[in-house]
Amino acid sequence: MKYDLLIINANTRKYGDGQMIAVKDGRITAIGASLKQDAAQIIDAKGNLVTESFVNGHLHLCKVFTLEMAGQAALGEYHTSGMGGAMTSIERAADFKAAYDESWILRNVREACNMALRHGNTHIRAFADVDPKARLEGVKALIKAREEYKGKVELQVVAFPQDGIAREPGTEELMRQAMDLGADVAGGIPWMEYTKEEEQAHVDFACGLAKEYDKGISMLLDDVGDAGERTLEMLCKKSIEMGWQGRVTAQHCRAMELYNENYFRKLTALMKKAGIGLVSDPHTGPLHARVKDLLLAGVPVALGQDDISDAYYPYGECNMLQVAFLASHLLWMTSFADMELLYDMVTTGAARVLGIKGHTLEVGGNADLVVLDQKDVWHAIWKHTPPVYVIRNGVDVTLR
Repeated sequence: MKYDLLIINANTRKYGDGQMIAVKDGRITAIGASLKQDAAQIIDAKGNLVTESFVNGHLHLCKVFTLEMAGQAALGEYHTSGMGGAMTSIERAADFKAAYDESWILRNVREACNMALRHGNTHIRAFADVDPKARLEGVKALIKAREEYKGKVELQVVAFPQDGIAREPGTEELMRQAMDLGADVAGGIPWMEYTKEEEQAHVDFACGLAKEYDKGISMLLDDVGDAGERTLEMLCKKSIEMGWQGRVTAQHCRAMELYNENYFRKLTALMKKAGIGLVSDPHTGPLHARVKDLLLAGVPVALGQDDISDAYYPYGECNMLQVAFLASHLLWMTSFADMELLYDMVTTGAARVLGIKGHTLEVGGNADLVVLDQKDVWHAIWKHTPPVYVIRNGVDVTLR
């Protein structure tokens, strides 16, 4: 059999070095030290690391490159040491969305997707604001980009009520319209509401929408310096009630750092029962979910870029190795064993959280791969340079 693609002289995390990886029809068909070198394209990894491509668990893609439009006032509030101003930050960043227009959003999205591709980031859970100010402009832009980048970068478009539902009359109907347009995931941010009753109603609405359209769920939860916030618990209970295990993702959950140990352990058990994975973006705020403790308890965790030059974070380039590098410092994950966990959180572990099947470098796995210019995980995270080759569905899609 002639392969579509053959990677030679590869160092792999599972099989060691000196490996060949053969690809046919978008799948990995063979891995070994002495395969027949008969392929339409042969890539020499030169002893460097070859792994699954990178997965970004959380990016506000409708907002990329809008910092100058939105202004810097929100940055100061969101990044206060206790994150007590997180709600105020979101409120201050809301007004500029009246200028949302599909055309300029789409241009920015294309630039971000090209950045992602350059850095081997082939799967992104992409959030688009839905509210009376943003209307459906972001959703429409992201859906267009999803089609344009099909076969290169997979976008999972999340309809996201950033400013709340009870707080923003008319958002419920816009969310339904976003799902009708083709959004892939129902989003939510219940902690933005003013009362516990409204928080619960927010969770119930978003989950009901997901069930009606048979879609997954992604919610930003307890993203504030307030140990009294419990919206993650609400989502866990609702997911169990719905039978939606494995289809629900929690983002941020920064208040977790402030919970007492007894409640944290109960919450962890509830997350496992609910089949909820978590995405952490530790570089975008001073509080962090308890990532290592969650992993130790068996809760799947991914890392996300979250933002690229917007009102909440001034940097970013869809480089998940850079995100892992930052997380290594912020979460004090600096041992070699920790680095392996970090690498999982931007590849295989992230795929598990987002429900992406077959994202593993093994026979039968998807041929979504990167050939790095570093020899191992330590150097890859340390240097966080772009891959030499990016493979998507068995095709070389490297930007040169």
